[in-house]
Amino acid sequence: MIILMHSSKTMRPPTSGLAPTGTPALLDRAEELVGYLRTLSPAELARVMKVSADLAAKVRDTHEEWSTKPDRQAPAAATFVGDIYSGLQVDTFTAADRAYADKHLRILSGLYGILRPFDGISPYRLEMGYRLPRGNLYTFWGTAIAEQLPAKGRIVNLAAGEYSRTVLPHVDPARVVTPRFLTVDAASGVAKFVVVHAKIARGAFARWLVTGRVKEGAIREFAEIGYRYDEERSTPAEPVFVCEEFGGKGLSVRLT
Repeated sequence: MIILMHSSKTMRPPTSGLAPTGTPALLDRAEELVGYLRTLSPAELARVMKVSADLAAKVRDTHEEWSTKPDRQAPAAATFVGDIYSGLQVDTFTAADRAYADKHLRILSGLYGILRPFDGISPYRLEMGYRLPRGNLYTFWGTAIAEQLPAKGRIVNLAAGEYSRTVLPHVDPARVVTPRFLTVDAASGVAKFVVVHAKIARGAFARWLVTGRVKEGAIREFAEIGYRYDEERSTPAEPVFVCEEFGGKGLSVRLT
């Protein structure tokens, strides 16, 4: 089983904490992209990324400081900051969990293409959906990301659509399972998609798969942070999990 997640645009700077244990498989392509990004002016970055001039200037500085030197590296899963990583809680992984995650968990990234969770990376900002002046990242990556995955076996897709688009067109659809997460609205009683809940749930689902060494046939048994499998709403390709009371509020700074 391969578990797919995606990167976040917010990242922590490298610290003296957990050390990386691997090197990104497509690092040469990342270096090529950084070289190109360094040619873009702050005004071009602001236009491409739809950010303010001040933030674009900071992004340019980040890319200038980007490096493959050990003192500028930190494990990918410990560097990305966002709701999906709040759900993953990688800082609580045991050594055995980290070893299992390195075999089974993959992070899709606009800059690095694909990462194991403890590959060393340097901070950057490059979302997969950005359209750069010389073309989009889907053309740049082509089939290179999908080619890093095993040719057989289940793929549990927990990545956002703009990222999974680099993989799904290039693999057998029968291999892919894409869980969906819904929250029952207290006022209407209707199960709805709530973005922040779903992001945390994706991370919690990935954590559950890793720490529980969950086998393919047991995916429906997920019952963390208030979710339960809903057979009526589910299909084999899209198992649906519904929570009546979201149990992950303490995991995100956006939910207190």
